[in-house]
Amino acid sequence: MNARTHVEDVRNIALVGHGAVGKTTLADLMLFKAGAVSRPGSVDDGSSVLDFDDEEKQHKYTISSSFGYFTFAGCAFTVVDTPGYPDFIGQTIGALRGVETAVIVISAVAGIEVNTRKVFTLAGEEHLGRIVVINKLDLENIRFPELIASIQETFGKKCVLMNVPNGLGTSFTGVTSTLHVPDSPPAGMPIHPAEVTQSLMDAIVDADENLMARYLEGDTFTDEEIAHGIEHAIALGTLIPIFCLSARSGVGVPEFMAAVAEDGLTAADIPHKVRNAAGEELPLVESEDAPLVAQVFKTRIDPFVSRMSYIRIFSGKLAKESTVLSARSGKSLKITNLFRVQGGQTLPIERASAGDIVALIKMEDLQVGDTLTDGKAGVLTLPPLNFPTPMIGLAVEPKSRNDQTKISGALHKIAEEDQTFHTEREAQTHEMVMRGMSDLHLKIIEERLHRRDKVDVLTHPPKIPYRETVAGAHEGMYRHKKQSGGAGQFGEVHLRVSHLPQGLNIEEYCTKDRFENLRRYHYHPEFNYVFVDRVSGGSVPNQFIPAVEKGILERIEKGVVAGFHVQDVCVELFFGKDHPVDSNENAFRTAGSHCFKQEFALAKPVLLEPIMKVEITVPGDKLGDISSDLNGRRGRVEGMDSAPGGFQLIVAKVPLSEVSTYARNLSSMTGGRGSFTMEFSHYEAVPAHEQAKIVAAAVHHKEEDE
Repeated sequence: MNARTHVEDVRNIALVGHGAVGKTTLADLMLFKAGAVSRPGSVDDGSSVLDFDDEEKQHKYTISSSFGYFTFAGCAFTVVDTPGYPDFIGQTIGALRGVETAVIVISAVAGIEVNTRKVFTLAGEEHLGRIVVINKLDLENIRFPELIASIQETFGKKCVLMNVPNGLGTSFTGVTSTLHVPDSPPAGMPIHPAEVTQSLMDAIVDADENLMARYLEGDTFTDEEIAHGIEHAIALGTLIPIFCLSARSGVGVPEFMAAVAEDGLTAADIPHKVRNAAGEELPLVESEDAPLVAQVFKTRIDPFVSRMSYIRIFSGKLAKESTVLSARSGKSLKITNLFRVQGGQTLPIERASAGDIVALIKMEDLQVGDTLTDGKAGVLTLPPLNFPTPMIGLAVEPKSRNDQTKISGALHKIAEEDQTFHTEREAQTHEMVMRGMSDLHLKIIEERLHRRDKVDVLTHPPKIPYRETVAGAHEGMYRHKKQSGGAGQFGEVHLRVSHLPQGLNIEEYCTKDRFENLRRYHYHPEFNYVFVDRVSGGSVPNQFIPAVEKGILERIEKGVVAGFHVQDVCVELFFGKDHPVDSNENAFRTAGSHCFKQEFALAKPVLLEPIMKVEITVPGDKLGDISSDLNGRRGRVEGMDSAPGGFQLIVAKVPLSEVSTYARNLSSMTGGRGSFTMEFSHYEAVPAHEQAKIVAAAVHHKEEDE
């Protein structure tokens, strides 16, 4: 089977919205209506074409974006079904890069929900055409006029009904066009279609000055002109059509599909830009006759098919056995296999062209975001995909020795599939920490590790990476003397330990005016630690000074007060003694470590905690509750600003220890409507009463280990 070659006949749409609004049911029904499958799939009984993973069948909701294709009304459709819960937003972000139109599905009963706003904004940022679908109109207790008013209040008056339901609940048996209103429309409609016609025409002509002039002069338009006008208005964003349907009963679905076929956007309707090797931004010609430009927007590690890289071809053609160039790696890659994907099934094809979404198999060098070209126009790069930073962390360790050998590879595979999942080895706490969007997200990751990779793990909250420093200064000596029958050990060092401020120019700081008898210094930027050698008269032989420095550095990594890395310290070695027989490197390394520990403890030691910059978006009516809660978390609000849709943006600095579980608290306080991002800002001193608790806990933990 070969892909379509006419870009104007391709329709790529992503079904997006909140969870449980019926996106997967709608996608399955579209496949059935178009004759691509023999029966409509069902999420409830596990027969859905698009929710095919075992995890999705078990939980009965979409976790990963999936693809279906069909031909309808002369157009080649690819429909992308996306997860509805914000926990899996990365899958939606990738899917939006591959399509021209985002279909925002809303439940007629639940209305606009948390993820509805999010995906609407994301689609706008990708400059996609947007269509709103109101689903579940066959249910009871629907307040239709209020729902339309809410949509227009939230997303603007450009949201206009393309059809209205003939009735609601059990009376929902059909839809009536607001563009071609019949002389005798059915009774019982919640809104009369003629009341909408004027607003619809205004939105259509607003995108075209020629149509606007003719409209004001009272001209009439042909159906072809109106269809082109709708397409143009959707592309420019002056019209966001609203369609009414029930995916469960099928009422309104054929009308929706016909409208997308007739008025839906093509690849040529969405302006894309590329950058050349010189960094210049150029318009992308979306044609099958142009040089090849494609992008990887999703990776899936299939246990049977292996690695699958989903690509969208923006221009040019791609054929089996051809060679492409990866703009990121600079490598030439041979396309050995080319596939269409229908749910969990792959069908081989010989070629694809502009507008097509296809999958490449076993291309190990490809990553999400990679741009592929044929090199005919030089190295071209499409914009990267921007994914949110995962906020929720869990320390993870293998449950058994057998799991230990497999855990790193299994976590790496998941990170390649999911750009909102990261793993890192915390150097200070020696923990493997996995980070995701929410507790649910990480729970699904654990299930996937068990099911697919046969890896079982234990998880617990990660340790907070505190740091230690000193607020004062102190100097003293330590003598290491050990006699064990044979050769002994002797080393004496005199050190001064003091605070080293952040942001200094070390060359300007380490001068002979500041440090008497300065000979040399070593600066360690990762700890903001400087070792100053100002030994005079050979009191510490030169060959032993590196050992002293090594002993100090080892203690800095281990910590002094509570076992955390030391930072922001200056250590001066200014005197010492040796023994002609018993002195050696080990003796001076031990003396350096113990002397530093001793003097650090006398120089007003202080614990430092990581402070995060947090940006929180909340409904305006929850602003007071959130601000009060931040104060209780030792947070400092640094700014506020208005956000679209009646939301407020709060910028604050908060200790990491106070927001490690903030996601679930914020969700509880805002009814799931709040969101936040955070990034590391700086370290600052822990309040004295909090420091005492942390030190006590660290001592207790050390005693248990011993």
